[in-house]
Amino acid sequence: MSSTLVVGLLMIIASVLMYNIENAAQPEAFSNAIETMWWAVSTLTTVGYGDVYPITAAGRVLSTIIAFLGIGMVAIPTGIITAGFTKITNKEKEAKKDKKDFCPYCGHKIDE
Repeated sequence: MSSTLVVGLLMIIASVLMYNIENAAQPEAFSNAIETMWWAVSTLTTVGYGDVYPITAAGRVLSTIIAFLGIGMVAIPTGIITAGFTKITNKEKEAKKDKKDFCPYCGHKIDE
């Protein structure tokens, strides 16, 4: 949930910054901060349709930074989810291992 909040906040900040940078150079493509949100979504999700893109040097630098942050925003939740699955899998393996030490019929510990 926190990752979603951070991504949403990053999209808003990116669209406002890009609007301020690119509006003078491309008023038709970056007409307002809400329209610029399309650019932020396609850049953060690394889709990059190419219909709206920055042409100024500052806009391109910001676009690069936002693209890298978008990759990181996908990697963080993916790592968290993977760690959760690994933890559950390890618990299941330990439970199976512990069951082998007990007799399935009487439940007493088997001494080797």
